[in-house]
Amino acid sequence: MGKENHSEADTSARYKLRRIIFGTDTRAGRYFDIALIVCIILSVSLVFVDTMAGFHERYGELIWALEWGFTIIFTLEYTLRLYCSVQPKAYARSFYGIVDLLSVLPSYLALFFPGANVTLVIRILRLFRIFRVLKLIRYLSEGNILLRAILQSGRKVFIFFFSVSLIVMVLSAIMYVVEGPENGFTSIPKSIYWTIVTITTVGYGDITPGTNLGQAIAAFTMLLGYSIIAIPTGILTVEISQEMGRNKDLRRCSNCLKKGHENDAQYCDHCGSELESDI
Repeated sequence: MGKENHSEADTSARYKLRRIIFGTDTRAGRYFDIALIVCIILSVSLVFVDTMAGFHERYGELIWALEWGFTIIFTLEYTLRLYCSVQPKAYARSFYGIVDLLSVLPSYLALFFPGANVTLVIRILRLFRIFRVLKLIRYLSEGNILLRAILQSGRKVFIFFFSVSLIVMVLSAIMYVVEGPENGFTSIPKSIYWTIVTITTVGYGDITPGTNLGQAIAAFTMLLGYSIIAIPTGILTVEISQEMGRNKDLRRCSNCLKKGHENDAQYCDHCGSELESDI
């Protein structure tokens, strides 16, 4: 009897924790989410501030102590999520479960592997957790459209990238022969760097052609870069347009006769009338 009461109390405690940590329908759950958002923002802000030499020298110890405080908080939160989750293994293998683990793991690795301090930038992944806390995922259907459009245009973009790579190789070899080491083109890889910088219209200016022929080739490369930039943009735009078309249904509003509503729409986005089901 005692064991049963203990089991029921344990289940009740886990249920209450689950409502607070994973839900927002209680006051405690809302306060938990707000506190978690504040901790995430402050923790990520510390990562940025710590990279500033003046702040690091003056407040390095304080930043270190605060970061470990946040690490302990996030570790406790991750442990509680595993404890009260309906399927702990599924949560641990999920995207946000992995993000939660990666956001605290580098700090512990740095204790055993001093060189692992570089991996502390992974803490910026904590920003992704705000999407879950604010429940923004349900509003990102447009993001799914963009993702599907990118996947659909993958082959075209790959062929385009391969073609541009060939153009870069040819122009780099030509510039290496025309300009030579005396003008900074000490090797073909160095020429490739110059060609990529020029063809993307960035133009750092650390390597510049000195001969008339080299300058003419550079001018041609710049013009070619402007032409190339428009191609992947057009490919992706067409795919997005087609994907948005597939995401619409052909139900006609019985009131205003408008078509092209979202697939899950229940009301007309033009006049507000209820849409009839296809079934």
